Amino acid sequence: DAVTASGSGLDPHISVRNAALQAARVAKARNLPLPQVESLITAHTSVPTFGLLGEARVNVVSLNLALDATK
Repeated sequence: DAVTASGSGLDPHISVRNAALQAARVAKARNLPLPQVESLITAHTSVPTFGLLGEARVNVVSLNLALDATK
């Protein structure tokens, strides 16, 4: 999902794997400890519907707002 987008290009979610791959870069860019960024990623991860349908995903909009609030 790092190189693709939804049909509308407005999907606010990325995979948990993609978020984890970017965590160190985000921590460095925002001058935050990596464990704090990883914790925020976990906090903004949605689980599959009924625990079965779909995949866990990270809401990038809410994650970015939480990261902005750490200043």
